[in-house]
Amino acid sequence: SNPERLRLLQPYMNFDGRCEEAVEFYRQAIGAEVVMLMRYSDSPEPCDPQIIPPGNENKVMHTTLKIGDSVLMASDCNCSGKPSYQGITLALTTNSVDEAERLFVALSDGGQIHMPLEKTFFSEKFGMLADRFGVSWMVLVEQKPS
Repeated sequence: SNPERLRLLQPYMNFDGRCEEAVEFYRQAIGAEVVMLMRYSDSPEPCDPQIIPPGNENKVMHTTLKIGDSVLMASDCNCSGKPSYQGITLALTTNSVDEAERLFVALSDGGQIHMPLEKTFFSEKFGMLADRFGVSWMVLVEQKPS
């Protein structure tokens, strides 16, 4: 194994027909910037009807979002409107308590709080939630070195 070969690890999420809604939510809630968005109708090749049922050509084939210094990629497949993200949590780190509170409130709108944002031994503020799409998030304030 050669660690120099690994360049970048990026989450790639399937919003199962709700990608455009998710993009707009993350744009407003956490300042995600749309770097690129391509619809199935823009594809030079025909859509596989087993992946994208007919009538869903306007759904998102691929999008790239910049969130802080990170990149999140996403798309729509199947288009059943029931995305599932079990066993994966996105950790959102900030250096300010005020920003952590703002992000936590914004992401939890329409979602479910699993652990309220509060002081812990490892962070001034830390909390966990699932957003309205079922994506699990941890929001925390980066611990300053003592």
